[in-house]
Amino acid sequence: MGKTVLITGGAGFIGSHLANELLDKGYNVKALDNLNAQVHGKDCVRPEYLNPEVELIVGDVRDPDKVKQALKGVDAVYHYAAMVGVGQSMYQVREYTDVNNTGTAVLLEALIENPVEKLVVASSMSIYGEGLYKDSKGTISAGMERKLDQLKAGSWEVYGEDGNVLTPYPTPETKNPSLASVYALSKYDQERMCLLIGKAYNIPTVALRFFNVYGTSQALSNPYTGVLAIFASRMLNGNAPMIFEDGNQQRDFVSVLDIAQASRLALETPAADYESFNVGSGNAYTIVEIAEKMARVLGKEHLDFEISGKYRVGDIRHCFADISKAKRILGYQPKISLEEGLVELATWLEGQTAEDRVAEAKNELVTRGLTV
Repeated sequence: MGKTVLITGGAGFIGSHLANELLDKGYNVKALDNLNAQVHGKDCVRPEYLNPEVELIVGDVRDPDKVKQALKGVDAVYHYAAMVGVGQSMYQVREYTDVNNTGTAVLLEALIENPVEKLVVASSMSIYGEGLYKDSKGTISAGMERKLDQLKAGSWEVYGEDGNVLTPYPTPETKNPSLASVYALSKYDQERMCLLIGKAYNIPTVALRFFNVYGTSQALSNPYTGVLAIFASRMLNGNAPMIFEDGNQQRDFVSVLDIAQASRLALETPAADYESFNVGSGNAYTIVEIAEKMARVLGKEHLDFEISGKYRVGDIRHCFADISKAKRILGYQPKISLEEGLVELATWLEGQTAEDRVAEAKNELVTRGLTV
């Protein structure tokens, strides 16, 4: 029998793909998931996409008894349970802090009593805030936070001390965190708590900083999920994608299959212990480019994009990954190009229905004064 691995949040988008990756490599997989209605719909039943070989324990990561039950007979743990989304975190403060911080604390207390061979925690690119930038002299530095009066004037780019626009540059793990949202703060807490307790109790721990993940089985009716799923939800309902600022902000989009690959490598690579790694594609795309590519594969090119010219509190301008550390230590190599990934996503989308709740989510932010 192979080793048994527990994935918290294992019935979710990333967790279910990771389960497939591990099962293919001979592991036994257990999942602890509360089947949150925002992700799984109001029926809260086991999702069809979850591999039938996965032992699903329905329960909350904040419930010590459920966590202890899930940990029985487990050799390693992936802690991927979390509330996700920058905008929502800025008003559901208690919920995000409770699930992400308290949930992690409950899991770690259980692991102190019952240590495992390895712990891998899902962190996020959001902890960086603005990425790195290069000035006209070639000097690399962290981007300065944009001022409110600048954003109100529709001046979106990041400027250097000389007043010139800075050029975005790949962000490595060495960049200091700059926590621009409650979500980012909670993900950084998850990462640091796991690494801290892992070192203290000799539980080898790895933190993976995921960039913008996309792929099949993503929750299309959750307006706080990844931007590609949000665009797909709009387009499938015949609505134009809604884009903040001017749409030229740059991000790194990575296939969930590559995320699953990196996650397995983190488990299997002793040299990764007590380290943090960026997991992205190593490529940068503007949000408008992504919307155009999505429209093309869905045959929705006729839809005009709704570019709001508004800033959403907690958003940053540019951030994309330097993945050289993951390549060097994990042996990670992205295998799915954006074009390939979008074609696969479009094929899956043909059989899906999506409730478009994006306008509702936007109005929530507007009424709370979280857009300018």
